[in-house]
Amino acid sequence: MTTEIRRGGHRRRWPTPLRHDGRDYLTTAQVARVLGVKTQTVYAYASRGTLTSARIDGVSGSLFAVDEVDAVARRSSSRPPAGVVERIRTQITLLENDHLYYRGHDATVLAGDTRFETVAELLWDHSTTWDVKLLPAKVFRQISALQPPTGRGVDTIKMVVDVLGSRDASRHQRSPDAICARAAGILANSVEALPLLSDKPALDTSLAARLWPRLSTITPTRQRIRLLNMALVLLADHDLTSGTVAARVAASSRGSIYSVVTSGLGALDGSLHGGASTLAYRFLREATTNPTAAISMELEASGSIPGCGHVVYTDHDPRSDTLLTALDDASGGNRKVMPTVAGLRPLLDRAGAGFMNSDMALAALALRYDMAPDAAETIFALSRIAGWVAHAIEEYNEPQLRFRPEGVYVGIRP
Repeated sequence: MTTEIRRGGHRRRWPTPLRHDGRDYLTTAQVARVLGVKTQTVYAYASRGTLTSARIDGVSGSLFAVDEVDAVARRSSSRPPAGVVERIRTQITLLENDHLYYRGHDATVLAGDTRFETVAELLWDHSTTWDVKLLPAKVFRQISALQPPTGRGVDTIKMVVDVLGSRDASRHQRSPDAICARAAGILANSVEALPLLSDKPALDTSLAARLWPRLSTITPTRQRIRLLNMALVLLADHDLTSGTVAARVAASSRGSIYSVVTSGLGALDGSLHGGASTLAYRFLREATTNPTAAISMELEASGSIPGCGHVVYTDHDPRSDTLLTALDDASGGNRKVMPTVAGLRPLLDRAGAGFMNSDMALAALALRYDMAPDAAETIFALSRIAGWVAHAIEEYNEPQLRFRPEGVYVGIRP
C-alpha cells in the first residue's frame, strides 16, 4: 500500500506505511526521507508537538502517523522560499545503508547487464531515440583545433555543449521529449568530439563501445566494453552532489538543458568532485611502483589519500566494490594494477585512509587499460550528464527560482 500527496500538480509516492489499528504509520527514517530532513529534525518536531510519536508492540523505534506527516509536508511545501531551500524532494536516486538505487532499482545490479542508454532513460523516466544528428565534421575539427595538446576531455565536452546550445533556436523547450532528445544529442556529440586514440572500429553502436577508442589504444573486447558501460551506469547519478545542485539551480531559473549541463560541468570541474578521479589515477599509477612511498607522499602533501573514504557511505562504496570486482575477473591490460589495488587495502587501512571509493575504481579501470590520465574524469562527466538531465526534468516541475539563499552581511555598515 502506498500514500500519495500532490505538489505543484504532481503526485508524490510515499514509502509503504505500516498499518495498525486503522491508521498508517511511517518509521523515523521514512519520515525524514519524506520531509527531506535529518532524523534529528524529526525528533525535534516530536519534542515540539508538531508530530506525535507512537509505539507499536513488536516494532522497534518511534512511528508517526501518515496524516500528521502529510500535514507537515503540505505546510512546508506551501510556504514561500525562506531564504535557503533546506529540502529537495526527489524520486530519482536513493542512498541508503551503503546502497545506491535508481528509481528503486539497485544500481549495482543494473550495471551488470543494462546499457547505459537504458539506465539514462530510467533516470529520465522517459524513452528517447539515440540515433541522433551529429554536428558537421568541420565543427568537430574546429573544436579539436581549439584544444591544446594537453587538452582534457571535460573541456571538449564543455565546448560541445556550448556549440549545441548556440545552434539550437528551440533550446528552451522543456517537454520531456525535447529535453531527452537534446540530452541524447549532447552525449553522442560529446563522444564524437573526443579525439580518436585507436583506429579499431567500435564493436557496436552503444555509447560505451563508441567511447572506448577515444579513451584507450588497447583493442576493445566485449568484456572491456562491458566494464566501461558498468562504470558509466554506476556514476550516472548520486543524489544531490554539488554538480547536481548546480544543475538544479540552473533548471530552477528555467535555463535550457544546455545551461543545466554546463552548470553541472562547472561544479564537477574541481579537485573535490570530478577531478578527484584524476588525482586517484596519479596516486594509483605511483603505487604500482612503490605503494608505501605513494601513500607517504600523499599523506605528507595533503593528509589524505585520493580515492578513499566518502562523505555519504560509512562502510563501503557499492560502486567501487562492483567495478573493482569486475576488474578482478577481467583479462588483459596492465597486469600490475589489480594486485596493486589488493596490496593497497591493508596499507590504506593502517594509514586510516578509509575504504576505496568510486574514484579509485575509475582510476583502476583507466590505468588497467592504458587510458589517458584524465579518462576517469571524462567517463565521470559523460555519465553524470544523465543524472543532471533527470534532475532538470524534475526541477522544471517545481516552483521557479526557489533557490534564493539569503546573505548574512558581515561587512562595513553604511
